Amino acid sequence: MKSLKIVSSDPYLKPFEDAIQGRFDYAQAKELELTAGTPLKDFADGYLYFGLHKTNDSWIFREWAPNATAIYLVGDFNNWSKSENYRLQSLGNGNWEGIFPLEAMQHGQLFKLLVEWYGGAGERIPSYAYRAVQDERTKVFSAQVWAPEQPYQWTCRNFKPSGEPLFIYECHIGMGTNEEKVGTYEEFRLNVLPRVKKLGYNCIQIMAIQEHPYYGSFGYHVSNFFAASSRFGTPEELKALIDAAHKMGIAVIMDLVHSHAVKNELEGLGNFDGTPYQYFHAGARREHPAWDSLCFDYQKPSVLHFLLSNCKFWLDEYNFDGFRFDGVTSMIYRSHGLGEDFSGYADYYNLNQDGDAICYLTLANKLIHQVKKHAITIAEEMSGMPGLACPIKDGGMGFDFRLAMGIPDFWIKMIKEVRDEDWKAGHILYEMTNRRADEKTISYAESHDQALVGDKTIIFRLIDADMYWHMQHGHSTFMVDRGIAIHKMIRLVTAATINGGYLTFMGNEFGHPEWIDFPREGNGWSHKYARRQWELVDNEDFYYSDLNRFDEAMIHLLGQTKKYNQLPVENLWDKEGDQVVAFKRGKYIFVFNWNGQKSFPDYGFLAPHGEYKVILNTDAKEFAGFGQADDSVHHFTQPDPLCGDDSKGWLHLYLPARSACVLELCE
Repeated sequence: MKSLKIVSSDPYLKPFEDAIQGRFDYAQAKELELTAGTPLKDFADGYLYFGLHKTNDSWIFREWAPNATAIYLVGDFNNWSKSENYRLQSLGNGNWEGIFPLEAMQHGQLFKLLVEWYGGAGERIPSYAYRAVQDERTKVFSAQVWAPEQPYQWTCRNFKPSGEPLFIYECHIGMGTNEEKVGTYEEFRLNVLPRVKKLGYNCIQIMAIQEHPYYGSFGYHVSNFFAASSRFGTPEELKALIDAAHKMGIAVIMDLVHSHAVKNELEGLGNFDGTPYQYFHAGARREHPAWDSLCFDYQKPSVLHFLLSNCKFWLDEYNFDGFRFDGVTSMIYRSHGLGEDFSGYADYYNLNQDGDAICYLTLANKLIHQVKKHAITIAEEMSGMPGLACPIKDGGMGFDFRLAMGIPDFWIKMIKEVRDEDWKAGHILYEMTNRRADEKTISYAESHDQALVGDKTIIFRLIDADMYWHMQHGHSTFMVDRGIAIHKMIRLVTAATINGGYLTFMGNEFGHPEWIDFPREGNGWSHKYARRQWELVDNEDFYYSDLNRFDEAMIHLLGQTKKYNQLPVENLWDKEGDQVVAFKRGKYIFVFNWNGQKSFPDYGFLAPHGEYKVILNTDAKEFAGFGQADDSVHHFTQPDPLCGDDSKGWLHLYLPARSACVLELCE
């Protein structure tokens, strides 16, 4: 039998060929078992069947609760009391149904399920609830009847992402305001989207969309998987935001949490029908040992139906363009990746893997791309398992990209543990490009993770307390000048070396200070650090505006070359003692002088023959630099008969300390 491509292209995987082939075969067999040969996209229609639906002459409600003995709807429409008029009927196979006249309930009314089982009963929010809202006084969540007279009218329904490279602006709706409160979909659409467009990002990745009872969980303890968080506004307002982004040419993906679920029973799926294992593992595998949450049992067909339907729902109902799958490492290892060092290939094939979770992710990627051919899927995975972002037909799991999670860890380690004068320029370039050739990655210097409570943004690590007093023009210190210079260089080398895409978290493009901390008991329920201080970047007297201008120039430069990410990275120069490195991509040459003590007035390195012009310089005054080089001067290579390569010559540049420049070959 012919080997799968990921094995034939990587000889180190040959000893594990049987395991890789077994996963491929298992996914094929599971799909056939679920669909009986029909397309996955036709199978994943659970949201069209379950939940509450309004027809021309009635309301129809369905639920899956195999352990229930009786289910009633209770809500505003019946004074929250058990009534035979709102009782569901058993359809068999754990399915329940109720058909009610139109006058039985109205748009906007609140309701829950009263689920009874042998030995007990409890109120539950429907598993397919389209909307859940929280009472401001009691803090209790309820489902809400949602059937507006005028459904949202899409103006850009058939949007297609612009393709690669992908420049992702990771964002959180609630944090998108400068006020100390929870921001809204409408405020984000009006105030933040135009900023994203101007900066040049072609994709936003929205966090915390699925409803979650605790705001401070950052959206990762999901309770209602089919409900867009009501704390930010209505479903129509979220749709308007996505529609507006599409009209600006910006793709919209969401942070999808299928790796675990909140333990709450009144709001979520825990003990939904009186059993702890309806959706989740039984026994020791039920609870996540580090996240205080519940772990899905991906072996169960009904769980696969629920999760696959959830994927299709967000694509179909809200017109999302794809997903960043959260917690993939936790899903694919029985140990959740905890305490594992993943030092060799054998660690990926040692029976620690959850084959059912791997199968689910494979089917999810296949489904998503059936529903939307140009959808974007990204895996948050830190172990480096081979094949994650390879096509399914080649033996992979089918993700389009994987997050390059080692890069932000590298930058934090460098800043915290290594003196500037000991930074090795060649090693930095190696770390930026150390990846599997057959998988595309999303590179980033920092996402939301790097600034969560207990940590700091990169620029705050670099500048620290001086950010409070010396970020105004004319008032800088050595710490400020150094921090600003390194901040720009870190972002440029990270973005310039992408092989898939680049990501930044909202606000970090202009050097947002401090950290992220959501309102909680320990901080007096304050929103001070759960917002973005847009007034900083909007004030031209501050260096934040200069950093923002640099980010805009960088993204527009890299984005103007179609499929820039596919251009090879050719190392032209690496001199450790000077801390200088230069590399070429297409018609561009990137030169970095990481040296903090030395500026080089006439630095020479070998480059392809030609005439070059500087098109970006981190030291430019408009980017809070010192403007020490005359970037209007064109540079010409000088031949050297001794170099042994007639296609290259010496290119001489002035390289100020702690600066980088981008040159373009003149036509």
